Amino acid sequence: MVRVIVYITVFIISTFFSVITAQNKTNVPCNSPEYSQFDFWIGNWDVYNTSDKLIGHNKVLRVPNACTIQENWSSETSKSKGTSYNYYNKTNNSWNQLWIDNSGFSLELTGHYKESTMTLKSSVVKSDKGNYYNQITWTKNNDGSITQVWSYMNENHKKIKEVFRGIYKKHKE
Repeated sequence: MVRVIVYITVFIISTFFSVITAQNKTNVPCNSPEYSQFDFWIGNWDVYNTSDKLIGHNKVLRVPNACTIQENWSSETSKSKGTSYNYYNKTNNSWNQLWIDNSGFSLELTGHYKESTMTLKSSVVKSDKGNYYNQITWTKNNDGSITQVWSYMNENHKKIKEVFRGIYKKHKE
């Protein structure tokens, strides 16, 4: 009889912990691996141009309870400041960014992560000089830095102009 009571008690306790564990896994927001693909950009960064001149600072952080990464840019060479919100959209498996700066410029981008590079693109921009879209890439480098490149691309996916190239290096306190 004691043995039956022990078995029943063990069964009830293990069932209880199994249910609790299953509930916790389903209630944790942003727990699939896709939500972590852009985590390599999170940090406090000094940003340099290709001549190793400091051009700005970027504090990139995860926003708690929002499944979002927030960027906070400030330029060393101009009064430019801006913020972006970056998030993974599980309904269409895409990464998205909304950028807004202190000049009133905004940019909406969508894309994907592949092989150490996040690539986001805007919709086509119609211009009297020709149609183009914005493409921004962030690539993890072997030394821990990140290279960000913003380009204008034509509708045939050919680069028209490089707008920005920055090398992100971890800020040293």
